[in-house]
Amino acid sequence: MIDSMIHQLAPQRPADTARRFRWAALWLPATYSYVGVLLLGAVALTMVSAPRESRIVLHASTNLHNLTRGRLGTLFSSAFLVGEGAATVFLIVPMLACLLALAERRFGTVKLVHTFFVGHVGATVLVAVGLWVAVQSQLVPGSIAMAEDVGVSYGAMAVVGALVAVLPPHRRWVWASTWLAFALGGVALWHTFTNVGHFLALCLGLGIGRLTIRRQGGAVRPLNVPEYLLLAGGSVFACLMLLG
Repeated sequence: MIDSMIHQLAPQRPADTARRFRWAALWLPATYSYVGVLLLGAVALTMVSAPRESRIVLHASTNLHNLTRGRLGTLFSSAFLVGEGAATVFLIVPMLACLLALAERRFGTVKLVHTFFVGHVGATVLVAVGLWVAVQSQLVPGSIAMAEDVGVSYGAMAVVGALVAVLPPHRRWVWASTWLAFALGGVALWHTFTNVGHFLALCLGLGIGRLTIRRQGGAVRPLNVPEYLLLAGGSVFACLMLLG
């Protein structure tokens, strides 16, 4: 018994500490949970008929029809469905996982969730207000009120913007200006409310990133090789969302 107490009180070996640190870095509950729900949702939609799938997506959509009738739960439910087909979902979700994993490693679970939903809800509300004004002014057809509007892109673009805080100071301006140019390019090319939402969500994320930089103050820990790979995968996802 004395030997076991001595063993417990003895300082831990560096190898044990490093091993536990590596395992802790792989614990990303928000990323795993969200990706799992998205994949399960995609599989579930393949098991119903096309008309029923359309009804499910419309019921979860943050379109004007739902929001003006007080269905505010769609502000959250819309983030857990992807309107594209299952094949597309299984292509883009791994890249989304890269983006979320990097943010969760650097920011923590709570801040990742906060950033994602600030972008998703904030951009959705701003877009909805703009569409309502446009419909009332007869600048766009009233049928847009029934548009399918679900997906992960608004929240993801906010995370892209917030990641400016994990980059060295001399790369932050390049990161921000590049993504802003891509987002504005999408607006200019396709003129859809979704492209406007991407731009707004990115701006919200950049604002969060700016606040993070001010709070952390000192030098930023450099990205390691796995984190650069995650950043690359997340960047491909963001390009597909903005220009796809």
